[in-house]
Amino acid sequence: MPASRTTDLPTVGRAWHLLARPDGWPAPADFALREIALAEPGPGQLLVRNKYVSVDPYMRGRMNDVKSYIPPFVLDAPMDGAAVGEVVAVGPQTSGVGVGDHVLHRLGWRDYALVDAADASPVDPGIAPLSAYLGALGMPGLTAYAGLVKVAAFQPGETVFVSGAAGAVGSQVGQLARLKGAKRVIGSAGSDEKVRLLLDEYGFHAAFNYKRGPVAEQLAEAAPDGIDVYFDNVGGDHLAAAIDALHVHGRITVCGMISVYNATEPTPAPHNLPLIIGKRLRMEGLLVTDHVDLRPQFLSEVGGWLRDGSLRHSETVVPGLENAVDAFLGMLRGENVGKMVVGLDD
Repeated sequence: MPASRTTDLPTVGRAWHLLARPDGWPAPADFALREIALAEPGPGQLLVRNKYVSVDPYMRGRMNDVKSYIPPFVLDAPMDGAAVGEVVAVGPQTSGVGVGDHVLHRLGWRDYALVDAADASPVDPGIAPLSAYLGALGMPGLTAYAGLVKVAAFQPGETVFVSGAAGAVGSQVGQLARLKGAKRVIGSAGSDEKVRLLLDEYGFHAAFNYKRGPVAEQLAEAAPDGIDVYFDNVGGDHLAAAIDALHVHGRITVCGMISVYNATEPTPAPHNLPLIIGKRLRMEGLLVTDHVDLRPQFLSEVGGWLRDGSLRHSETVVPGLENAVDAFLGMLRGENVGKMVVGLDD
């Protein structure tokens, strides 16, 4: 049985390749956009035209040749990451998906992807915009949900502090905490514009620009009675400030430490780590892959809040695959509001 397909499928696509391991901050010269051959899908395969591809902070770690929870990018080979697109051809013996359907998969950083159907998840653009499946309803959204509900064991009436709160994960953590009955939600961000967004759009009770003064002082002013939960996206001085502010038996969810991702020398630990003992704090790292069992609960609860407008979804869309590296570097510099995605639509 021949493959189901649209007419005039391309035989060549484009994909970003990593050419060199960055030393410190990545540079455009570390990457190259190259042509790749495209084959017709075989049994159990789909050819997908990507509509949106994701750039995420964790990808910086994959550019280093070090052992981690996810393999590093291979040099001189196409990079990968989350993407959502339209199925343009279906291989034989492939059921459950057809041409014109939309799927979420892991072969981003390219315009066309030959994907095993078993590794693609159907998504419905009638429920939410396609790009939302890379953000609020995707990996960042589930990360926020699992990190707050499961790892931090958040309870109504508690005070929550979120660093990097205008990003894809942080903005959702703060909103989820508010919707679930937090007494007070505090966020830090890197510009006055983002602070206003946290307060006016996302409903944070307090927010501050960490570039305008010591984080510890600004957090103490925003949370004079202390905090119960800290959701860490930044590390460094934010983590130290949170340790000072946390109540006894407070919890820290460590999602990311973007302040040290591009460091070329070892970075010192917070000076006040001994307080973890006296305060009996619990500090736990977060990988979203450990919490896929929460996905149905997450989609039901968060999907409802998105539909009724209780939860706001912001994103920064950079058009054109050729600008994907610029989008990635901009995300590392904090230029995005909400989720940073690259749009490939014509």
